[in-house]
Amino acid sequence: MIKLLVGLGNPGSEYEGTRHNAGFGWAEAAARELKLSLTMDRSYHGQVARGQVRGQTVWLLKPQTFMNLSGKSVAALARFFKIQPAEILVAHDELDLPPGQVKLKFGGGHAGQNGLRDIHAQLGTGDYWRLRIGIGHPGDKSEVSNWVLGKPRPEQRTAMEEAVARSIQALPWLLDGEMETATQRIHTAAPPRPKPPRKAPDGPKEATATAAANTTAPPST
Repeated sequence: MIKLLVGLGNPGSEYEGTRHNAGFGWAEAAARELKLSLTMDRSYHGQVARGQVRGQTVWLLKPQTFMNLSGKSVAALARFFKIQPAEILVAHDELDLPPGQVKLKFGGGHAGQNGLRDIHAQLGTGDYWRLRIGIGHPGDKSEVSNWVLGKPRPEQRTAMEEAVARSIQALPWLLDGEMETATQRIHTAAPPRPKPPRKAPDGPKEATATAAANTTAPPST
């Protein structure tokens, strides 16, 4: 069963609403759904909530260490309360998924995501659950830093919020440890369809033909 829910991001108003803070947004949505209140706890270097959900104790955590030191916060809470890595779910932004998609995954590498990198190092393993929230890729590796620290366009933000909302609906199965059912519910939900391209304006020939067709013929003599 999942006992610790973690959302990754950077603290501070300058980072609010950025792609890199997708995990923070997920944690806040989870807190609303579970009716928990996040408050700062310096013992665990983050905003923490604790509650009884479905007969078990559940922890919710937003590390306030900045992304690169996320593991310091996660490991501190997990070790004190003897939560095993396999009982941890970490929600984070994912470059390899487009906005509107979210995927559940167990174990694996950190793929260069600095928050996961530090969690790996602090826990000594990558065997924990991840909820990968798609933010898309800028298409150029040199632009990744600016991309993740930038704010998504309105249509991207809407798609991300809808994906987070879908994944939140799987919380009962995640907390019960029914990971196969949770995965199916998260993965089978289709992302929003892209808007159809705008219709190109009529060219000169088409405009002329249309005008000719709409012209009334003179009366016959």
